[in-house]
Amino acid sequence: MTALAIRSLPLNQQPAQHEASDPARDVQLAAKGDRRAFERLYRANTDRVFSLCVRMVGDRGRAEELTQDVFVRAWQKLDSFRGDAAFSTWLHRLAVNLVLNDRKAAKRQDGRLDHGIENIDSLPATRTREDNSPGLSMDLEKAIAKLPPGARKVFVLHDVQGYTHEEIAGFLGVTSGGCKAQLHRARMLLRESLNR
Repeated sequence: MTALAIRSLPLNQQPAQHEASDPARDVQLAAKGDRRAFERLYRANTDRVFSLCVRMVGDRGRAEELTQDVFVRAWQKLDSFRGDAAFSTWLHRLAVNLVLNDRKAAKRQDGRLDHGIENIDSLPATRTREDNSPGLSMDLEKAIAKLPPGARKVFVLHDVQGYTHEEIAGFLGVTSGGCKAQLHRARMLLRESLNR
């Protein structure tokens, strides 16, 4: 599937009921070049990938571009998917890596180096799912958005996305101890902010 074909798919369009299928089968078909199977995978996973990209870059427009890039890369690398984990997990990892690589490239292009996890852009204060207590959710999102960039990044990757400290350390090029310290800092600041 070409980048142009993927870019033409709307981000929030849901697949028709008759197109629902087994993701594992769709991966196999897509790896053999079946564009309709890949489109089903795209539609089933695009909201989750977009949400991750928005949280990591803080810019909805850039997140849309990165989401499309993730699926272009997924199409190109689909033959490397071994099936050790769910396709959605593999895609999630691909998205995180692509966003982090994009950030490094942007820093190099600007002539600045990222010397630590404190130089990460802020996250948007948007809701990504429905909640029965909108006030609490909005307060939490605002509190997360006010965290220092490094603490926010580690908090989102660990507590929201579920990555381990070792994985986060690998993504960010820091020690797992540094990740643990940033997570502790984030939690203390969130607790303080929400108790006001």
